[in-house]
Amino acid sequence: MAGILAWFWNERFWLPHNVTWADLKNTDESTFPQAEDLYLACPLAFCVFMIRLVFERFIARPCALALKIQANGPQKAQPNAILEKVFTAITKHPDEKRLEGLSKQLDWDVRTIQRWFRQRRNQEKPSTLTRFCESMWRFTFYLYIFTYGVRYLKKTPWLWNTRECWYNYPYQALTVDLHYYYILELSFYLSLLFSQFTDIRRKDFLLMFMHHVATISLITFSYVNNMARVGTLVMCLHDAADVLLEAAKMANYAKCQRLCNVLFIMFGLVFISSRLGIYPVWILNSTLFESWEIVGPYPSWWVFNTLLVLLQALHTFWSYLIVKIACRAISRGKAGKWNPLHVSKDDRSDIESSSDEDEVPLPAQKHHTNGTNGAHGTNGYLSTSPCHDEH
Repeated sequence: MAGILAWFWNERFWLPHNVTWADLKNTDESTFPQAEDLYLACPLAFCVFMIRLVFERFIARPCALALKIQANGPQKAQPNAILEKVFTAITKHPDEKRLEGLSKQLDWDVRTIQRWFRQRRNQEKPSTLTRFCESMWRFTFYLYIFTYGVRYLKKTPWLWNTRECWYNYPYQALTVDLHYYYILELSFYLSLLFSQFTDIRRKDFLLMFMHHVATISLITFSYVNNMARVGTLVMCLHDAADVLLEAAKMANYAKCQRLCNVLFIMFGLVFISSRLGIYPVWILNSTLFESWEIVGPYPSWWVFNTLLVLLQALHTFWSYLIVKIACRAISRGKAGKWNPLHVSKDDRSDIESSSDEDEVPLPAQKHHTNGTNGAHGTNGYLSTSPCHDEH
């Protein structure tokens, strides 16, 4: 184990040439970031998660109810043993062949069966109230941490001159404010990483998982090798757009359409200008070129910048989605009402939708004997291999 730790914490990987861990030990005169400081983030992440539960229960929920956001979820599908068996054991998205077979077996038309499966899928989704509470929690945290970051950074020299991030590097003292900023951000993203498996499941689950892992890795890397100054710039820049996104989602859930429109436009402008403009010109320019000139590259420098470039790639993809959503919303607006956060029914779908949203009563189930149709009363489809399931 000692050999593995010695290999992992190799000074030639983490630190610039001729710098050792002994040089960065805390003294009476100076305090530097220590890797063990990050252990505090794990219990704090649990505390953040518990605070979230309390916040959603006693603050966000009453606010949602005051805005007349209903606690009830989507309409439940009519109970049907045959369709339920197909849904749970075979597929949640039946193909055309399976739909036709079920239509013959149940004597229902295909469109009604499609509607049943859509209702059944939506039945597993959280209510609008739950989504509002989640967004309100994130909005509150992002607003707080962004405000804190701005108030802290405006007193620092590296906000106004990014070359200050590299002068006297890595012998830059750790302040109490910087330590608090880092640990709180890391704790929050750790809580998001784990709660992602219990939160609303979205279509971009994998991308968000990659985002959280990249963010946690960046925070950890920049803290351990004392790139904390540029790290604070990255964190504050990213929190700005997140505040507006969560605010727009809250307005959407509360059906405040005009406010939602304004907030979404503001979010899109801030996101694209900050992630595709300020981030590469201000942040990447400093980490790639100014640091190369002042400090020079070393192994963890390459890893750190690789993660920053990966983050830029995600920014580009999400900017494409935002533009796509805006164009679709404007196109729909030509026919009347436009909703930029129709994203919640498309690219980041919470509740599925289709052209036949009007709910009509489902026909009463007809009971058939199934002597010729195959296994288990589902027109033989339960004998189909699970590997053919559609996702």
